[in-house]
Amino acid sequence: MFLLAQRKPWRSFVSKTITRTDLVTALNQEVGLSQNECVRYLESLLDEVADCLVKGEAVKISSFATFSVRDKKERIGRNPKTGEKAAISPRKVVVFRPSQKLKLRINQSED
Repeated sequence: MFLLAQRKPWRSFVSKTITRTDLVTALNQEVGLSQNECVRYLESLLDEVADCLVKGEAVKISSFATFSVRDKKERIGRNPKTGEKAAISPRKVVVFRPSQKLKLRINQSED
């Protein structure tokens, strides 16, 4: 099992946010590659996911999640400070849909 799922001693930080550095450290300890190789592998993986999303392709990581891009239409919003109405331009957003296995795992961890 991957180290992030297990509470290993290298995770001595207080925050619950996992950073690139944390992922590289976990990969280094799990696989035994050098830090530089782990950085290259992680960057390559993240670049591939980002490139696919830019092309409009969905990225499915089995038993984890699916990432996809969705178009949002233009709409009218308002400035919360002034109450003034403003147009919010159309844009693309990344959607994260967790798998059923991930949902179950997250809900079991609360017990």
